[in-house]
Amino acid sequence: MSSTDMAQAQPRSGHGTGVFSTLRCNVPLSIGLGILWLVAMVLVAIFADLLRPYGITAMDLTNRLAAPGNVKHWLGTDELGRDVLARLIQSIRVSLVIAFSATILSAVFGTVLGFAAAKFRGWVEHLVLVLADFQAALPFLIMSLAVLAFFGSSMLLIVCLMGFYGWERYARIARGLAISASAQGYASAVVQLGATPLRVYFRHILPNVASTLIVSMTLTFPEIILMESGLSFLGLGVQPPETSLGNMVGFGREYLTRAPWIMLAPAVVIMLTTLSISLVGDWLRDKLDPTVR
Repeated sequence: MSSTDMAQAQPRSGHGTGVFSTLRCNVPLSIGLGILWLVAMVLVAIFADLLRPYGITAMDLTNRLAAPGNVKHWLGTDELGRDVLARLIQSIRVSLVIAFSATILSAVFGTVLGFAAAKFRGWVEHLVLVLADFQAALPFLIMSLAVLAFFGSSMLLIVCLMGFYGWERYARIARGLAISASAQGYASAVVQLGATPLRVYFRHILPNVASTLIVSMTLTFPEIILMESGLSFLGLGVQPPETSLGNMVGFGREYLTRAPWIMLAPAVVIMLTTLSISLVGDWLRDKLDPTVR
């Protein structure tokens, strides 16, 4: 190898090592573990049908309330002999689907209203801010209990109801960032080039404010998981024969002294999932939010 080739190879090697070490140093151990846990939960939700050892309604009456470590049932069974591991896997899928769908719905609804307030100003902005104040002051859990008790519980209604939780945060953030972005030169430039308002906001302004909105989503996601778990715990969330994490905790509380594993398994999953999302959300806020930097 010539001296020129050696000189060219050395910077590339050093640069690659530097990037790797920087990434490694920039991701603390707790954040890395949180990301691994969230990836594992997503994979469990996606491949739940392949991972479940039994059906969620399959009963083994000869092994009712079997303790964890059973040859047939690794995490034990419940009062009807249903496999706790199989129901836990299905519960992870249901809870994550509800939380993810509701978070997306809340983010889209709030962002659209925030952009509308920033675009039209005047009475439109005033109306959006009044609705946001009303939503923030509303005891959402009590309202959810009333709605589910009156209309009945269904997966679609739960997702739509949870989708209205926290939309006012996105509306306020989107409005403020859109007004700030509109005052900058690039928004005015594309308007002068003939771009429609819809294109300006969703093609040019949205990508510039997306990082802040994504961070807000990571903070809302665990709150929705806890909200759905609380509703299911109270018996107005996901209904049998379907199951969710809160549903399992609610039914398992009656056997806390005799078979604590029925309740502890989903409770631990709820705790670790919400903790991981909160940690990763705080880390993303520090990395992506320009106001923090």
